[in-house]
Amino acid sequence: MPAPAAATVLGASGGSATTILLELGIVFLVLAVLSRTASRLGLSAIPAFLLIGLLLRDGGLFDLTATDEFLEVGSQIGIVLLLLLLGLEYTPAELMGSLRSSAQAGAVDLLLNAAPGVAVGLLLGWSPLGAAFLGGITYISSSGIVAKLLNDLGRMGNRETPSVLAILVMEDLVMALYLPIVTGLAIGGALAGVALSVVIAVAVVGLTLFLAVRHEHLLGKLLFSRSDEVLLWSLLGLALVVAGAAELLNVSAAVGAFLVGIAVSGTVARTGATLLAPLRDLFAGVFFVFFTFTIEPGEIVDALPVAVLLAVLTAATKTATGVWAARSFGVATRGQVRAGTVLIARGEFSIVIAGLATASAVQDGLAALAIGYVLILAVIGPILTRFADPVTARVLTVRARRGAQRAATAAEAEVANTPEPSHSPVTDEADEADDAAAPTDLAPPRGDPAP
Repeated sequence: MPAPAAATVLGASGGSATTILLELGIVFLVLAVLSRTASRLGLSAIPAFLLIGLLLRDGGLFDLTATDEFLEVGSQIGIVLLLLLLGLEYTPAELMGSLRSSAQAGAVDLLLNAAPGVAVGLLLGWSPLGAAFLGGITYISSSGIVAKLLNDLGRMGNRETPSVLAILVMEDLVMALYLPIVTGLAIGGALAGVALSVVIAVAVVGLTLFLAVRHEHLLGKLLFSRSDEVLLWSLLGLALVVAGAAELLNVSAAVGAFLVGIAVSGTVARTGATLLAPLRDLFAGVFFVFFTFTIEPGEIVDALPVAVLLAVLTAATKTATGVWAARSFGVATRGQVRAGTVLIARGEFSIVIAGLATASAVQDGLAALAIGYVLILAVIGPILTRFADPVTARVLTVRARRGAQRAATAAEAEVANTPEPSHSPVTDEADEADDAAAPTDLAPPRGDPAP
């Protein structure tokens, strides 16, 4: 009797259907427990997923032998979905509006947060391309973690939130140009071929943005369906086809998926994002787990000193970025601190950039450094932003109290040092004589004089 088709397909992944189902089930249950725990602690689950990947790698504590190929394909789908939904978050009009209104804040963000990564990479003796990848890793905040923090802490309506969202939008626009350039350079080969790949990638990005702005609802009308099932298949299928075509053109699949997300807007974008979110969370978790499969734990330990240095440095620069942006929006001190600290967390997109670099073997040690860096800031960032507001309020209260005390002390000292007025006897007697001679308005009338 022939084997069932499902068993044949699963068996093609390198193990029996039973083993694959058991291993996947165990992995998914472990990820569920970690996600639940992280959510209750108010933290991102990304660091836990990365650590689980270290335990499940070849030679790890629990060696998965049957599901490696499935997890590899799932991780590629995870990258596509992450970038697709990133593009769906904003309409073309919002992207262009942010480009016009927040270009200065975006430039400050790029300078303060990409430069440390590039500088550290060069100081480590890395190639300029490896340093550029590290600059991208340190530059971009985790929009997923930031959005979750804003929602969990009830800050979506705060005055500083528009400045935070403006920074995130500008980072997405920078990624639209950054990713095709660095991935084109990472492919390598003859200079003419590399230059052609970069030019094609940038041209495709520019054309997509132009068409998305001028014909914002065109693609949405083509994809629209009242059936959620049809819309889901249409949007996911288009993203995968474009991602595959991008790979054929030596452009990253992630870039292709991101451009699809930008090009879709309106009802299709909103409904599609809702439908695809669970799939993104599932396959993004697979991506984070699979990313650490090829990393030796010892490499991460060796990279920790540099990761800690970068984390401290870029936590400060990202806080300064948020403070500057919120101040430009007219936000008070507490709001400025909230805006700065909520942007500290790095997460999914830093790992995506590191994954692209690892796939092209750009730089030894980059993946281990990226993992250590993200582990630190994905945990520390949410903790800092939760406690920054009450701490800032306490500091401002103490400062105001001390200011009031200093003002009161200064006033008392001024009174104490002021000489008392002198009394001259001659002056006093003259004043008394003048007072006696002066008529008083309160004296009773004496009647009319006699004629």
